[in-house]
Amino acid sequence: MKKVIFILIIIAPFYPACSQTAKPDTDLKEQKSKAELFSNKSGSLIQKQFMDIGSLRGCLIQVAQFTDLIGGETTKAVRFEYAYSGAYSSDTKIGLLDMDEVDALIKSLNIIKDKIMPTTPEVYTEIEYKSRGGLEAGCFYSKKQWSTFLKLARFDDKSFVIMKDGDIIQLLSLLNNAKAKL
Repeated sequence: MKKVIFILIIIAPFYPACSQTAKPDTDLKEQKSKAELFSNKSGSLIQKQFMDIGSLRGCLIQVAQFTDLIGGETTKAVRFEYAYSGAYSSDTKIGLLDMDEVDALIKSLNIIKDKIMPTTPEVYTEIEYKSRGGLEAGCFYSKKQWSTFLKLARFDDKSFVIMKDGDIIQLLSLLNNAKAKL
């Protein structure tokens, strides 16, 4: 009897981890942009082309065009690429913004520039735009000043691009140039 109790004590902490079910496939698809889903489509031959628009704080902004060479379908997106360098590692972070989300991001950034930045909140404040693929853009008020940012991947804190004063105007210009090429 003591052996059975001993074995149960050892196994019990691991039981909840084994009994969890995996997330349904639909949850994973909700975290991807339409362009990502299109470019990862199985049973297709995908051509990927990248046209440089410009860069901001080490973040390269491009228009990405994905073409299914079998079916002839094409989709475009704005692609953000940032080379992260840490103390012990480096990596390239990539974010995609579907062409149907570009106007919403531009509108959000204009609201931040014109209506949010001139204010002085009493407490720490965050404002952010989120795309379906995980790209985030916004600002936060801390230490008596506003700071703007891009975050290329929803669950990756190393994908932050912190912007300085005036960078939001340059980002808007780059996005408008990309929009013209979509």
